[in-house]
Amino acid sequence: MKKFTINWRKVLLIAVVFLASTAVQVLALNAFLIPNKVFSSGFNGIAQLLSIFFVQLFHINMQTGTFIMIFNIPIGIIGWKLIGGKFTILSFLNSIVVSVVQIVAPTQALTTDPLLASLFGGLLLGVSIGLAMRYGFSTGGMDIIALVVQKRTGKSIGVLMNGINFVVVIVAGAFIGWQNALFTLIGIYATGRAVDALYTGYQKLTALIVTSNGDEVVEALHRDLIRGITILPSRGAYTKRDSMTLMMVLSRYELVEMQEIVHRTDPKAFINLLSTVSVSGEFFDADRQLQMRRAVTVPKLETVTAQIEAEQQLESQLDKLEADDNK
Repeated sequence: MKKFTINWRKVLLIAVVFLASTAVQVLALNAFLIPNKVFSSGFNGIAQLLSIFFVQLFHINMQTGTFIMIFNIPIGIIGWKLIGGKFTILSFLNSIVVSVVQIVAPTQALTTDPLLASLFGGLLLGVSIGLAMRYGFSTGGMDIIALVVQKRTGKSIGVLMNGINFVVVIVAGAFIGWQNALFTLIGIYATGRAVDALYTGYQKLTALIVTSNGDEVVEALHRDLIRGITILPSRGAYTKRDSMTLMMVLSRYELVEMQEIVHRTDPKAFINLLSTVSVSGEFFDADRQLQMRRAVTVPKLETVTAQIEAEQQLESQLDKLEADDNK
């Protein structure tokens, strides 16, 4: 029976990031966006609009967090039933905790300048989202829907997300004021820039690893990272010793893990990192890597021929997984 172990250090780190992401998001809403009627993107923006409309039309004071919870409960249930996984659970919990804290915490503006409110509110929201995504979850809402659609259809819902943001801006302009709508656009842009700065999982790097223990390094990398590796025979100009140069393309999110694996296996390995503009062909995302890790047992790589056979095995397993997905 396989022994189940818990990495308490990782659990503690995720817990700290979870609480930090929650606190930053509530701060952005209660101290900058809500009191200045500047709206965030996605369902949070719709929740802010509904909160204002309920006060103006029905004279019912319903906090933004209430509508965030109303939106995320069915989304979380659907996400759990269709895809499950740690991402959905943590994202759902994050949205619920944010809802409760937003309702309980006081709404007090730190600034009455709408430009400052949109910039700082947008940046703080981006920090919250970026931190969450960097550590394997999200702030709920559209992120869960995007994951469900991507897993079920393989398509992106970027158009839908942009459409929701467009509706938020138009409704805010028509009923609240066009100045608020313009400041909302600034906030949405600031959010996007902050997310890009923190969450770099989509950015690609090419690593050139020069090592004298090529077979051991390849085996260690394939054990923990599902990435294709090209072996280039090489020779040191000064030492005249034969070596291997391993070339692999990976995301920035995997960079630290790759370096730790290589230096743990060969402390003297030389790693050269190159910025990759674009990638054409198969590049496994996190979901596909998880499927491959569950399906593939990589053999011990003792020769270059074994490396080639392992690459072919990975490709055949991928073809099988894709065939099963299409059934």
